[in-house]
Amino acid sequence: MDALNQISTTLALTMGLAWASGINLYATLLTLGFLANSGNIALPPDLQIVANPAVMLAAGLMYCVEFFADKTPGVDTGWDAIHTFIRIPAGAMLAAGAVGELNPAVELAAAIVGGGLAAGSHMTKAGSRVLINTSPEPFSNWMASIGEDVAVITGVWAAVQHPFFFLIALALFIGLMIWLLPRLWAGIKKVFRAIAGFFGGGAPDSSASPPR
Repeated sequence: MDALNQISTTLALTMGLAWASGINLYATLLTLGFLANSGNIALPPDLQIVANPAVMLAAGLMYCVEFFADKTPGVDTGWDAIHTFIRIPAGAMLAAGAVGELNPAVELAAAIVGGGLAAGSHMTKAGSRVLINTSPEPFSNWMASIGEDVAVITGVWAAVQHPFFFLIALALFIGLMIWLLPRLWAGIKKVFRAIAGFFGGGAPDSSASPPR
């Protein structure tokens, strides 16, 4: 039973950090550092650096920037585009560090799966924001961003405190993500086609005959 608990705890932390990083990396680092410094978790050696005050300060500063950027229509999509190259590698690194000092093959496997999960959660977030930005009011962006922040903080806490229940919730999220991503992609293509039509459809057709 202890072995099963250890496996579920490690798996929840590994996948939880990867999933959360794809949504909001800085909130993930802050929450993990706070839990470590408050004695709620003993971090694996490769993750102890996130509890360092300098790392937490840097994560806090970037979280403040993201807090406002992520709630501004249009800016949030640009921010997500830039963070494609940050969240996914960071999710892979955190997943590899969370498995502890095991053999390199296990760490590499964790990095591969963690990177894939971070990519999935990132694309789900970014794709949803593109569609939300078609709404003229800003309130939907604010609600989506606040909901994502709450989900990340709660998710990291649950992965540490209630790993078994977190893994169930994560499995449900993965199923929803698999169902949702193709629909998001179809919606995003419609949005970009509409934008292309708006900017390209106003030019007059020089080949058309003048009206009589």
